[in-house]
Amino acid sequence: MGPRPAIAALREKIRRIEASNRPVAAVLPFHVPEIDTRLPSGGLALGAVHEVAGGGNGALDGAAAALFAAGIAARSKGPVLWCVIRQDLFAPGLSQAGLVPDRVVYVEAGDENEVLACFEEGLRHGGLGSVVAEIGRLTMTNSRRLQLAAESSGTIGIALRRWRRQSDAADFGQPTAAATRWRITALPSVPLPVPGVGRARWLVELIRCRAGESADFEVEACDAQGRLALPADLANRQVYAPTGSVRATG
Repeated sequence: MGPRPAIAALREKIRRIEASNRPVAAVLPFHVPEIDTRLPSGGLALGAVHEVAGGGNGALDGAAAALFAAGIAARSKGPVLWCVIRQDLFAPGLSQAGLVPDRVVYVEAGDENEVLACFEEGLRHGGLGSVVAEIGRLTMTNSRRLQLAAESSGTIGIALRRWRRQSDAADFGQPTAAATRWRITALPSVPLPVPGVGRARWLVELIRCRAGESADFEVEACDAQGRLALPADLANRQVYAPTGSVRATG
């Protein structure tokens, strides 16, 4: 038996009062309206942890996810701490996504426990623009610790999910305290009218969003300022599907 109508109405009134008195959270917008309008307050919450992973195409999608994370970090203000285990990060590629070398401090950890410790310490520091950490497994307990650390400093944290075996990627479906969860898949670039390679395209899936809905977007990859863009052939032909997807129609 549900609550009485009067009690339910009172609860809703209290919820609205609390929401109106709650300060607006600082955010880092993508400056792509189709994405920002799907995020609470119009952007990625600062003082929060966000998860990013590649799609199912191994290294190719993993690289796209790293560049997506680099673009977010590039648009934050201040130094960036990037925590890794593997020595395979391609710094020139991050620079092409707007994250120039003199802004980044790289930390090479021995295992994932050390990565998590560095991640948390970086988030608590308070003097960093963002912290990126390459993590395979992320438990609810660890993610809550990271979220509290981010809230204490206002720093944005990016958990870049990487796995040694694709079968381990099932952990990405487990609940965490992250504010958003993204999956990035590389798409074919648009052919140019002259010899050359066009700007890369990605399928960006917003799988989870606290106080929001899931959605997916076809975008052009980060430019030299870390900015995404909606492809010109999609910009004027969008339809919001019932599932929350942004798709182009012919």
